[in-house]
Amino acid sequence: MNRSRLIVANLIGILVICFFIAAGAYFYYEKANFIKTDDAVVKADLMPVVAPAQGVLTSWNIQDGTDVSDKNIVGGVSDGTKTIPVSARMNGKVIQNGARVNQVVQAGQVLAEEADMDHLYIVANIKESRLKDIKVGQSVDIKVDGDSGTKFEGVVKEIGYATNSVFSVLPQQSSTGSYTKVTQKIQVKISINQASSRVLPGMNAEVKISL
Repeated sequence: MNRSRLIVANLIGILVICFFIAAGAYFYYEKANFIKTDDAVVKADLMPVVAPAQGVLTSWNIQDGTDVSDKNIVGGVSDGTKTIPVSARMNGKVIQNGARVNQVVQAGQVLAEEADMDHLYIVANIKESRLKDIKVGQSVDIKVDGDSGTKFEGVVKEIGYATNSVFSVLPQQSSTGSYTKVTQKIQVKISINQASSRVLPGMNAEVKISL
């Protein structure tokens, strides 16, 4: 191998070593200063609009996307003797309309679903091993799949008091009696500041919590 090729080979080797050192330092810095997960979803407080009595829905004034206020009358149900108003139960936006005029309804039947779109938040599932590093008030960077070009800011608001498995419909059991340790996750609620109109409940999100 001539001298020029040896120099080039040495330079390439040095660059490769520098790359791995930089990559290792970057990953160490990220792990030491942030907790990241893409196991997160956009949420909103929901409230159903329900039929107050059994009867016929004689009027219905909302549809998907309608903004409503708490105690607004949005329809009426006739029980054959009088008309009983149907009212919204919080300030929000109708995200699902399941009713129509002249429909027969039962008392307590869900006619529509409201969502508080002005106070969206993120629920992130954090591994139990990292939970000790999380505190209420920590700042969070948020990315939402529905508006992937925008980075949102947020704050840790609540930390769950039980793992997700506690609320699982099917508990983890083994028919053989053997035990397999499974890493548990706990829900952490994160506010999202100034969410755009493209951010909707149910969308996937990625969070980066500053330690």
